[in-house]
Amino acid sequence: MKKMLSVLAALTLSVSLLAGCGGTNANQTETPAAAPETSSAAETASETASAVPESSEQESSTVPETASDSGQASAVRVMALKGPTAMGMVKLMDTAEAGVVNGNSYEFTIAASADEVTPKLVQGEVDIAAVPANLASVLYNNTEGKIQVLAVNTLGVLYIVESGDTVQSVADLKGKTIYASGKGSIPEYALNYILSSNGIDPEKDVTIEWKSEHSECVAALAADESGIAMLPQPFVTTAQTKNDNIRIALDLTKEWDSLQKDAETPSALITGVVAVRADFAAENPEAVNAFLTSYKESVDYVNGNTEDAAALIEKYDIVPAAVAVKALPYCNITFIEGSEMKEKLSGYLNVLSEQNPKAVGGALPADDFYYQR
Repeated sequence: MKKMLSVLAALTLSVSLLAGCGGTNANQTETPAAAPETSSAAETASETASAVPESSEQESSTVPETASDSGQASAVRVMALKGPTAMGMVKLMDTAEAGVVNGNSYEFTIAASADEVTPKLVQGEVDIAAVPANLASVLYNNTEGKIQVLAVNTLGVLYIVESGDTVQSVADLKGKTIYASGKGSIPEYALNYILSSNGIDPEKDVTIEWKSEHSECVAALAADESGIAMLPQPFVTTAQTKNDNIRIALDLTKEWDSLQKDAETPSALITGVVAVRADFAAENPEAVNAFLTSYKESVDYVNGNTEDAAALIEKYDIVPAAVAVKALPYCNITFIEGSEMKEKLSGYLNVLSEQNPKAVGGALPADDFYYQR
């Protein structure tokens, strides 16, 4: 077990890049959830250091004693990362503080980095966790199928930004210099896919200057009036609060979607998913299905009530409400399950695997990876 955990920890630090926020590594797929002034270290496997929360982990709500004492509620332990993957849960977290929700009592924990989540999920200390999409695949492969995906909860959060007005389409990136972080992980794979699919050779037609942190990309933008950068949300919004000249030029999620019409295997740019221990799902199908129902309601609430949701996001110390209000429309928080989830996620993992099989754990997951209720 110790050997497996050490391997998984190493993989976490190299493949999870946008799905949780609050870290400093360059391999994460989500984005920092705290303002840059509260820097710390490490999250989705390589997130930005300037947006990391001061505390590495925070218990967001505790299971009410009455719920566990009643003998009627199913206890469910849920963990999420600071950032978009946790934002969609806040309404459920808030409701759960009052007691049982749809037959479940909950214990929620917010983590600053994906490497905090991995051992707890693998060792059975957590039942359900919001993690980077590719990390779920890595865990599935390295635990021999003991992890399943319940739903996609966050689509792409990557954006091309600039201080000028020169980029209106992907074609406009040709010949440009792009500041980015996340080399060798999801941001690089996503950018390469979009550039290549638009006839731009990432090696010859653009210059990509890889930085170790998103904050370095912002600094490069400030020093270069014609600079262009790839950044995730909510870091884009945080950066805009410090430099109002920064504008979103391209939404890479939309650019990805525009390529699917002629794709052999349709996919979507996916940041985060909700994973479950396969044993827990098999033993507690009603509790898992009840969670999915409640979680969908929470996502719908967050997407439909921006200001109220932003207040809850601040309440659980994910990002300040002022940042959340502006960032939420760009965080692509969603809820996709069943056959649609399988189609989009399997296609996405296939794109990653074609560039680097290690990004998905060495092999594409089998059908049992995709939970169906």
